[in-house]
Amino acid sequence: MVSPHAFPHGIAGASLSELHASSAAAAALPRAAGGGSARGSAGATAPYARVKGWLKEQLARGRWSPGALMPSEAELVAQFHVSRMTVNRALRELRDEGLVERVQGVGTFAAQLHRVASTLTIRDLHAEIAARGNRHHAEVHLARQERAGAALAGRLGLEEGAPVFHTLIVHFENGLALQCEDRYVNPAQAPDYLAVDFTRTTPTHYLLEVAPLWEAQYSIEACSASADEARLLGIDTGAPCLVVVRRTVSRGVPITLARLVHPGSRYVLEGAFKP
Repeated sequence: MVSPHAFPHGIAGASLSELHASSAAAAALPRAAGGGSARGSAGATAPYARVKGWLKEQLARGRWSPGALMPSEAELVAQFHVSRMTVNRALRELRDEGLVERVQGVGTFAAQLHRVASTLTIRDLHAEIAARGNRHHAEVHLARQERAGAALAGRLGLEEGAPVFHTLIVHFENGLALQCEDRYVNPAQAPDYLAVDFTRTTPTHYLLEVAPLWEAQYSIEACSASADEARLLGIDTGAPCLVVVRRTVSRGVPITLARLVHPGSRYVLEGAFKP
């Protein structure tokens, strides 16, 4: 059995950076108009690019909030002394980049940038391995009730010192260690958690059944394996690992906080991006 203090990077005291769609959206907006310019043979900025660049700069500065009506084509024609075709091209390219929305007969609106987000599907590792036609098994190294420290309590919406469930499980694919799962669970969301045989089912599968998932936040980083992680995963100390820290919530109440450590040479993280 492994001490809960064996992991120097354990999630109880981790500084978790939650990912927000707004940060991805902000990164998509350049801070200067020049980023979207196109130049002719004489070095001058093309007329459509001047219009486009100015609009992108104003969007980046927050002049129009998401969903707000932007200047009409006629207003832009008058402001920049260019043709309607030129303005139309600038707006069309901004639309294609996902920065504006155009409604025929109504106008142009600043895009709802909160829709731009990276997504990471929460999948049951057993099902993921089975889908590849391989065999999954798990070794449970720790399964007990503890008292939550201040940092962990804050992440799980508990009072400091309140009971919390803690499991440490290593998952294998065809006998090769694939993931070290260090997980804390809010007892109010899964009171029977410690009674579950996690050699027969996974914590993810069980929690998705008993606590309907409303939202999740995650952080992803590359780390070197600690001595204990290396021993459990059968890799060299200091070997590169992919670490996912994930927090899930049901109806506004935190369910679990998990630190998932994967040998970098054995695991690929897949996601999707949709504007």
